[in-house]
Amino acid sequence: MAGFIALLPLLASANAAAAEPGPLPAGWVAAWSAAAQAVPPAQDAPSFNRAPDTAGRTVRQVIYPTLSGASARIRLSNVFGNAPVTLRSLTLGLAGRESEVVPGTLKPLTFGGKTEVTIPAGSAVWSDAVAVPVQAGRPLALSFVAPTNAIATTWHKLASQVSYVSGPGDFSSDTQGAAFRGHITSYVWLDGLAVDAPGASAVVAIGDSITDGMRSTLNANRRWPDRFAALVSSSPAGARTAVVNVGISGNRLLNDSPCYGKALKTRFSADALDQPGVRDVIMLIGVNDINFGWMPPHSGLDCDVPHVRVQAADLIAGYQQMITSAHQRHLRIFGATVTPASLPADREAIRTEVNTWIRTSHAFDGVIDFDAALRDPGTPTRLLPRYDSGDHVHPSDAGYQRMAEAAFEVWSAPRAR
Repeated sequence: MAGFIALLPLLASANAAAAEPGPLPAGWVAAWSAAAQAVPPAQDAPSFNRAPDTAGRTVRQVIYPTLSGASARIRLSNVFGNAPVTLRSLTLGLAGRESEVVPGTLKPLTFGGKTEVTIPAGSAVWSDAVAVPVQAGRPLALSFVAPTNAIATTWHKLASQVSYVSGPGDFSSDTQGAAFRGHITSYVWLDGLAVDAPGASAVVAIGDSITDGMRSTLNANRRWPDRFAALVSSSPAGARTAVVNVGISGNRLLNDSPCYGKALKTRFSADALDQPGVRDVIMLIGVNDINFGWMPPHSGLDCDVPHVRVQAADLIAGYQQMITSAHQRHLRIFGATVTPASLPADREAIRTEVNTWIRTSHAFDGVIDFDAALRDPGTPTRLLPRYDSGDHVHPSDAGYQRMAEAAFEVWSAPRAR
């Protein structure tokens, strides 16, 4: 008994070590990501800002990797939790039709050899490697049983992808979809996939809703980083290059939001620079910083808090900080011009000044001129109608495709290589 008691601290230490979020070994490269954000407090939030009911149910989430590999690791996140969260019966396999999994591909997912994992509050953890043949563009299905005593406090709200929730019970090993009658369009407790791909690298796209793909076609992978990834993977220069998307809808460069995530300057290291195998970063951010200060405050959940009115100099100083951080890691960073949003004249003047600096300062390693790619030549303060999803801010699928082409033209240029 005395020996067993003496062993307990060692066991606890070993378990803690298995749950550490530290860097992956060399050769592992990010192949998919979704930036984690906090679920707003339920007492203040309307239904669309509340986490789905997952208590004691099996959650099956569908993800599309952008790099192939013989084995994979999944990253689970509780970074916005205030208590540990235990997920159990984790499995990973090739996704089939809707909530189905291709028979024969389902594998148990382990953490320190165990098929359940306790994620400490404020932390994220990588799984053990699992031998699932990952193919770029072919979806995977991650399943786990959610705790009965906790709701998700960490999610990625806008997935633009349907995932599934069962009724109460453990259906993580089911390859059929009959148990999964609930549909969700957010990712919960899930923010990364890496594959074993020595010699490969990743491009990280970071920004706001336009990078997140808001108003793109559901389940169609029409966000601009998706289309960019398709162009990259089919090119000689990018055959071993992944593209991961860490945009957050509503995100700002300079200020946090109760709904739209930590400020990009705050999350930049964790979401972009720390991605396994990252080589390049493409950053598009600023329109929400320009706009939100003019939104009227209101009672209840006010997603636009703080209502700070920024100037071009504020944004430029923020960009310079991100450039310095990337260069300190010996990474390239491409700056993207802020796209047209039919802004009032005073706000449009800020956007114009910011874009002029991005184009002419030579501070970035390359400039992707999304503004020029999407604007209406006759009225350059607005999107070209065929590139407008209808809200005059977010591109249509055709607009996102044009952005991908503009990004690829710059990224693949010989001087950028």
